[in-house]
Amino acid sequence: MHKYKRCHTCGATNYKESKICRRCDAVLELNKKRSLTLSFVFLISGFIFYIPANIYPVLATSKFSSTVGSTIFGGMLELWHDGEYPVAIIIFLASIMIPIIKFFILIYLIISIKFKLYKNKEDKIRLYHLIEFSGPWSLIDVFVVIILAGLIHFKNVSIIPGIGATSFAIMVFFTILSALSLDVRLLGEESDR
Repeated sequence: MHKYKRCHTCGATNYKESKICRRCDAVLELNKKRSLTLSFVFLISGFIFYIPANIYPVLATSKFSSTVGSTIFGGMLELWHDGEYPVAIIIFLASIMIPIIKFFILIYLIISIKFKLYKNKEDKIRLYHLIEFSGPWSLIDVFVVIILAGLIHFKNVSIIPGIGATSFAIMVFFTILSALSLDVRLLGEESDR
């Protein structure tokens, strides 16, 4: 009776004894240390950029020689006070809550692999796929800034993307890299391995 393993690169099923994937020639052996190190480094980098993304303005409105900047939280509060509750809630969830939840989930997954906590493997794999799926949706703020900057071209008014938008985009990029560099096969690895 053969046991099988899945190629992390292409998803092909290979015999457990195989060292090279039959479809894409990728190496099938797990490199636990490399996967955890890369994932952790990308996660820390993402967290570092999360701080300026929330401190500095995401966009600046320049009108008649005066410039007003707006942070993510400040813009969300302004929308809430203007009665734009659904938009404020979406920005709060996509820009503040989801990144924090992603940081905690990735830390949890890295720790559970590092210290061989093999309980609830299926839940951990679901959490991983949730993070993988939500990655691009975290860029909602950046898309809004880009659209506003592209659409508003009045004579005396201009919308300028701020340092916060750039930092936020870089943070999302690093969290996506952190999730992708974490080898999902390690979540289901048996403790006798």
